[in-house]
Amino acid sequence: MNRAVALALPPLCFALAAAVPAPGKGATITVTVTDLRNAKGIVRACMTADEARFPRCRGVAGAHGATAEAREGNVSFTFKDVTPGRYAIALLHDENSNGKADRALGMMPKEGFGFSRDAKVRMGPPSFSDAVIDIGKDDRQLTIRMRYML
Repeated sequence: MNRAVALALPPLCFALAAAVPAPGKGATITVTVTDLRNAKGIVRACMTADEARFPRCRGVAGAHGATAEAREGNVSFTFKDVTPGRYAIALLHDENSNGKADRALGMMPKEGFGFSRDAKVRMGPPSFSDAVIDIGKDDRQLTIRMRYML
């Protein structure tokens, strides 16, 4: 695997220190994550409208973050009070619960990842435009497949 794939998941992209929006102002977005390979650790999710910082969440105003105990097969997240706009979602199956995307040989992701619109990892993480989804006022359900390189 080449060095470009190593850039797919920045080490701090899933720290969840984002601002929480005011209640009652938006849609409820339910995300079902499929194809988890085991029940180790946790699954982290980040939904952000910040194109320049995607797939990072740390310190991003208005970003939505969530975690769930891993379970082989599927897990679900619910983001509440999401104001209408354009968002992208990044996922990490943090199998050892250390809060970062671990790598093999310093480059290749060892843990699972996924992105909205099933955006592909090519020469680094997908662009915001490849993963972007439009959220309106209505509640919405999405499915994202977890991918593993090792």
